[in-house]
Amino acid sequence: MNVGDRIPAVLGRNEKGETIKSADYAGKKLVLYFYPKDNTSGCTAEACSLRDNYSELRKQGYEVLGVSIQNEASHQKFIDKYELPFPLIADTEHTLVEAFDVWKEKSLYGRKYMGTVRTTFLINEEGIVTKIIGPKEIKTKTHGEQILAQ
Repeated sequence: MNVGDRIPAVLGRNEKGETIKSADYAGKKLVLYFYPKDNTSGCTAEACSLRDNYSELRKQGYEVLGVSIQNEASHQKFIDKYELPFPLIADTEHTLVEAFDVWKEKSLYGRKYMGTVRTTFLINEEGIVTKIIGPKEIKTKTHGEQILAQ
């Protein structure tokens, strides 16, 4: 997925098992953020920064939607624990992470494995990607402010 591309019509299932479609966000800007795993330090900091800036993001016309490969139950616990006001897509089939090209080989202590690379896509009211904030640019503790400064 690149700047100028249209996002897929079906985005996936949220923490309640409901299908989320790009048409649900028609006429609104969207922060679509991909993160590696629920309840890890960086992912929690990022989600909480988006939570803390959620009302200001909405004032600027944005909705927020998180994506990781954990299941609905994991997402629901994460939402409940940190009082997240936005839905999380359970991309257990890796459909969205692959469509957005954020499922990549990673390395930890010399061990190689496949995982989600932290990336945020800003999408306009027509469902077109306008900006991609890559893993080297994202500051998890202040990601909400980072988006507002765009």
